[in-house]
Amino acid sequence: MHRTQDRHSHRHQHRHPRSTAHRLVAAALLFASPLVFSSASAHDHSSLHTISSNLEQQVIEWRRDIHQHPELSNREFRTAALVAEHLRNLGIEVQTDIAHTGVVGFLRGGQPGPTIALRADMDALPVKELTDVPFASQAMGEYRGREVPVMHACGHDLHVAMLMGAATHLAAHRDEITGNVMFIFQPAEEGAPEGEEGGAELMLKEGIFADVQPDAVLGIHVWSAANTGVIGYRKGPLMASSDRFEITIKGEQTHGSRPWGGVDPIVTAAQVINNVQTIVSRQVDITKAPAVVSFGIVEGGIRNNIIPDEVYLEGTIRNFDMGIRSEIFDKLTRTAEYTARSAGAEAHVHIHEGYPVTVNHPELVEHLLPLTRQVAGDSNVRENDLVTGAEDFSFFAQEVPGMFVFLGITPHDQDPATAPSNHSPYFYADEAALKVGTELFINWVMSFPEEFLAR
Repeated sequence: MHRTQDRHSHRHQHRHPRSTAHRLVAAALLFASPLVFSSASAHDHSSLHTISSNLEQQVIEWRRDIHQHPELSNREFRTAALVAEHLRNLGIEVQTDIAHTGVVGFLRGGQPGPTIALRADMDALPVKELTDVPFASQAMGEYRGREVPVMHACGHDLHVAMLMGAATHLAAHRDEITGNVMFIFQPAEEGAPEGEEGGAELMLKEGIFADVQPDAVLGIHVWSAANTGVIGYRKGPLMASSDRFEITIKGEQTHGSRPWGGVDPIVTAAQVINNVQTIVSRQVDITKAPAVVSFGIVEGGIRNNIIPDEVYLEGTIRNFDMGIRSEIFDKLTRTAEYTARSAGAEAHVHIHEGYPVTVNHPELVEHLLPLTRQVAGDSNVRENDLVTGAEDFSFFAQEVPGMFVFLGITPHDQDPATAPSNHSPYFYADEAALKVGTELFINWVMSFPEEFLAR
């Protein structure tokens, strides 16, 4: 789960090319079965697939191993090798080195049908682990030129382990699968290193959907805001877009005793900060979707009696509507530039687009809800509030119908409201949730609703 992320500058919109790259889920996929779904081959939703205790223990062991050896974005070499070897051992077609360290597996079912993509992200965070679990991370990595501790503080280790477990079960039951399964093990969800591309956007850019476009893409994210096994879903927008902006206010330096002798960028910056807050409160129709514009950095000046010639501002924009997102970009630029001009200063605005809104396909969610309730238990499946965090699963869901859900991992004897959150050095996951997540992946594939495909 991502908090802030850059991708590219406003005014330079990026579109995913459809051309085939050299690192695709290549020749093997060219012969994938076309979309033909026979009602005679549809699985009975009442016949759920459950994993054995041996597989559940193996999933736990994978999780602990990956947790103990976390790797930062675009550096998931060990994790990718572990995944690729496992998939090959299962007889799944494998492509590696996609978007640096990404791994994609392709499993053909026994009967023609849809292609369902399942996604797990692999990267960890530059966080020092402070939990007392025996498999706590002691790993170090390089982040922004510095050596830093590394921890799976967002649960991506659980995501990888669950999808490896699902691959194990599905490969063993491939003759029962109507259609095909694409396993996407994605690097750099937390953001590529400075100067690099990465994540879901780069996987798409390199063409993972070019030869075979899935009929749906499904993802699970563990989080501490719910007890173990509780599933949070939402139709339509679920997670916010995440964009970063930079504003440089250029004035004219002068002595603090003679402010009229120059142009004060500090006072101008204060006016810009105040005026920008009116964008959401006065200029955007918030009945359509919530939005947030926040400043996180204000830098300027080195001495108390010198008015500097420049002030730097940086912040984040969060929103749940792509049209309003563009509107905020334009209004932010105009507000900063005109405010600065009125004071005799200049404002240079750069908006770096990050992750778009994560939007769940409403019909897909509706059709998968009964099955999800059967797997997790009806009382454990609940409609989720909007989440102002961001996720680059959103790029996949822009290409094909997508569904992304949350899986609670806080033990039932703890209050999720006070549990350490994702990205905390104390982040803790109840491993009993692994079984639920693994079985969700499996059953979404084995009993994918033909009603959705016939819409």
